[in-house]
Amino acid sequence: MKSKSKDGLKHYYRCMQTQFISQDGLTLMPIQSDHIELIRQWRNAQIDVLRQSEPITEKQQVEYFNNHIWPDMKEKYPKNILLSILEDNILIGYGGLVHIAWEHKRAEVSFLLRPDYTVNTNIYSKYFTIFLQLIKKLAFLELGFQRIYTETYESRLITISILENAGFVREGILRKHVIKNGKIQDSLIHGCLSSD
Repeated sequence: MKSKSKDGLKHYYRCMQTQFISQDGLTLMPIQSDHIELIRQWRNAQIDVLRQSEPITEKQQVEYFNNHIWPDMKEKYPKNILLSILEDNILIGYGGLVHIAWEHKRAEVSFLLRPDYTVNTNIYSKYFTIFLQLIKKLAFLELGFQRIYTETYESRLITISILENAGFVREGILRKHVIKNGKIQDSLIHGCLSSD
């Protein structure tokens, strides 16, 4: 077993000066090995809202992190920054910045809560709103990005409302972009600029 290194973490992002970002009882930190199985289960349980076409196996999850995420953390400019979301040191979700285009100073925002937290609109709204505030701090203040954006299926009305209340501007619609549960849906693109 490898020893812990930066800020006591086994896995950490070279590009992040601060590995822990906290606000209102939530903490974002680089995803760790002991988090990935729960995250796999949560992704499989919410496959209908993700760009994921089939369930992920335990082996696939481990291989993905071993081959893509852990090595990429050591890079100055990683392709993705995946963060665990903790409340009182308990994992409740994960998210981060994905499809990062460092040369253009932009990234897509990713977010997923444990399934039982998504059924209550107030709980989901609370955690997603705090997460968006934290991810803006990371993207704009620490990493110097100019733009972050999201893609959301049209059926996710609560998510769209939270994004717009958090300062994300609806920029466009990808018409008839996905088929989920046999239904063709539009995808909505929202963006937030560092100057907003």
